[in-house]
Amino acid sequence: MKATVKGRYEVDKSVATATLAVHAGDARLKTSFTDATFSSGPSLEGLVLSVEKPGAFILDYNFMNSFKVVDKTVNLTYTHAKAANRTALDGSLVFDPANKVSINYAFGSGNCKVKYWYAHGELRRLVLEPCYDVSKNAWDFALTRKFEGGDSLKATYQTTTKNLGLEWNRDSKDSSFKDNHSDRKA
Repeated sequence: MKATVKGRYEVDKSVATATLAVHAGDARLKTSFTDATFSSGPSLEGLVLSVEKPGAFILDYNFMNSFKVVDKTVNLTYTHAKAANRTALDGSLVFDPANKVSINYAFGSGNCKVKYWYAHGELRRLVLEPCYDVSKNAWDFALTRKFEGGDSLKATYQTTTKNLGLEWNRDSKDSSFKDNHSDRKA
């Protein structure tokens, strides 16, 4: 068995990091942690576990809310509201600045939604958001156009209710408001 220990302290940031790697056959197990893991008593903050098989895969798991697969970060958020008796898991994967996929799953009810987010153009001011509701077997669509100066116009369509919506947001340094209109199409 071969193990490697590395440590680093950055004086200008007052941050310490350490890494412990152990070879297990043709795979490598690695754990990294920062001073945040131990500074206020043991915690999972700053703790990362990795499993790597060189040339095959790398799986990084950040205990707080993310892990990496094929150099892409998957963010996870676990929410439990005891008073509302609601538990949910949200996950998102950003492919690049213009493309993102997110999934929301509500335990108990079984509701699951998959949403794709695409921002078009160099300034990414036109955003398309199709959303598939697995439990209802239905699609929702949103299209948002952002303008210089803080205004945005958003059109939505819900296929289950046939509800068409239009929303105008104004957010400038002088004033802000939001105007919503919706109409059910029979």
